[in-house]
Amino acid sequence: MNKRELEKKLSPITSKLLKLKGHISFINVFVELGYLTEKDIEAWRMKRVSYLEKCISVNLSKVSFILKKVRANCINGKLKESFTAYKSYGKGRKITLRFSKSGNPYIEKVYATHFIKYKSMA
Repeated sequence: MNKRELEKKLSPITSKLLKLKGHISFINVFVELGYLTEKDIEAWRMKRVSYLEKCISVNLSKVSFILKKVRANCINGKLKESFTAYKSYGKGRKITLRFSKSGNPYIEKVYATHFIKYKSMA
């Protein structure tokens, strides 16, 4: 799938996620695109996978494209950014999970950001 086709798929996916879950997360976007499975997410959450990018079945160029497009569309759509801490599941000490191989704090924050509707004061 080229970037133009991918971009066309993103809007319906993000709209669906916002309606069903009340927020948009990058993990859910990758699942909806078929690039990530629930089984992979569970393995990551249970610390059997060191970083989530290892499980995403598309190259990092497309991952980056998706992150940038979804974020830009959410900001243009006036959605609020909300950082979400991802901690491990299972026995033992809970650790903050890594999304990227590099562990770059900026990249980690981008992945962990959810987008939610502003609550009106009416």
